[in-house]
Amino acid sequence: MIEDIKIGNFTIGLSHKPFIIAEMSGNHNQSIDRAFAIVDAAAKAGAHALKLQTYTPDTITINHSGGLFSINDNSSLWNNRNLYDLYKEAHTPWEWHKPIFDYAHKKGMIIFSTPFDETAVDFLEELNVPAYKVASFENNHLPLLRKIASTKKPVIISSGLSTLNTLEEAINTLRENGAKEIVLLKCTSTYPASPENTNLRTIPHMSSIFNCHVGLSDHTMGIGAAIASVAMGARVIEKHFTISRADGGVDSTFSIEPDELKNLVVESERAFLSLGHIQYGIQKDEEKSIRFKRSIYIVKDIQKGEEFTKENIRIIRPGDGLSPRYFEIIIGKKANKNLTTGTPLTWNNLI
Repeated sequence: MIEDIKIGNFTIGLSHKPFIIAEMSGNHNQSIDRAFAIVDAAAKAGAHALKLQTYTPDTITINHSGGLFSINDNSSLWNNRNLYDLYKEAHTPWEWHKPIFDYAHKKGMIIFSTPFDETAVDFLEELNVPAYKVASFENNHLPLLRKIASTKKPVIISSGLSTLNTLEEAINTLRENGAKEIVLLKCTSTYPASPENTNLRTIPHMSSIFNCHVGLSDHTMGIGAAIASVAMGARVIEKHFTISRADGGVDSTFSIEPDELKNLVVESERAFLSLGHIQYGIQKDEEKSIRFKRSIYIVKDIQKGEEFTKENIRIIRPGDGLSPRYFEIIIGKKANKNLTTGTPLTWNNLI
């Protein structure tokens, strides 16, 4: 049995509703006022947590062009961009973190971040984050994993761009260096991801292999994949979030908007509640509906001593007559009294 994990005032576990994380990423478009507006919108939509990304262009790459430092891929959202310039546009200034953290707390939200190097961990420790997220692109950065693990705080780690062996190495590195509470997120690192390459059936397999809670870092459009993941055991769902995709931004294309986030919160909880347990038979809540099942009824007046036939009895609604299973047995038997149309047939009516 995997023990529950506490992040802030929220408990993550199989018997608890999914933990919904709104990922701000670069959708603030370098406006702190827009960042505050994203916090407002996420809180109003009912998200349980807001997540930032903590890096600068210089902590994630170098200012260099050519080769893989330049994105030359017509299928990429960021085609013809230089990595340094892209991260300069997308990063959340470190001096914004505390005001955003304070504002999220004021709104009653849990807030934490994804550090992209060891200095970011030191910085986030000063903000007393309740947990850490490891991005797919950083899950092979073992020195960073060791640093995060040393804080002894819960770690949520994405599985994108990883083989089973490299995931095992990442999880083992976290555990060997002090991380006891780990959530592994199924993630497909394409932007956007497609339903076809999301492969949600991996989720219970990951839980079994790594003996940890699991979830989904979802880059698909809409919320269908996220809702479906709940049935596969996901108890953490992370989605990129923006006020409006039409406003643009580095991640806006695959981000969800406030109405979608609200629906995700509501419908993921409904999906969780609907899982229930293995159940057969008639539930207490169903008892009033039994009357609408079919049973055997008199549909034509019958005289005492007259035979029951397919013309004077039928299997109809409501359900307070004899069970339909007895219909063939009753045909040819005789009535012991006069019976009128609309009378439910009982054993007491037979000679």
